[in-house]
Amino acid sequence: MNEQTRISVEEVDSVPSPPKARVEDAPVPSGAEAREGFERKKDYLAGFLAEKPAQLSGEEPGGALYEAVIDALKEIYDPEIPVNIYDLGLIYGVEISGGHAVVTMTLTTPHCPVAESMPGEVELRVGAVPGIGDAEVNLVWDPPWNPAQMSDEAKLELGML
Repeated sequence: MNEQTRISVEEVDSVPSPPKARVEDAPVPSGAEAREGFERKKDYLAGFLAEKPAQLSGEEPGGALYEAVIDALKEIYDPEIPVNIYDLGLIYGVEISGGHAVVTMTLTTPHCPVAESMPGEVELRVGAVPGIGDAEVNLVWDPPWNPAQMSDEAKLELGML
């Protein structure tokens, strides 16, 4: 070992914590009046947090009427598959305006045995929801239904997860 290289070891019980930086300790650029710009401003979120969220009319997603329509759709089951049509992914959209509901949906295939009766059942069930005066069903084939549109609950029920 080289005589010039020596490592000294010092054992200590504890090391004092370094002082914490404070805004008050920051140097003032020029004069006391410049310090005014560094004072903490009123919390900019105070007004945002004090504002109450707008009340839902009930007709948009999350509203009571909309959720009641979704619950009604979840009571309708495909006769060949033990899953409701909403979780099966057959419902493409629900629009409610002034008590008029429009449900856009599809079926698993155009040759589905309930192709004639399912839209009528959807119309009756949605029309029976309190607050819905008129229900309309638009049956579409584009985009075609595929198993990827099913909810995770439906996939679990069918053993696909």
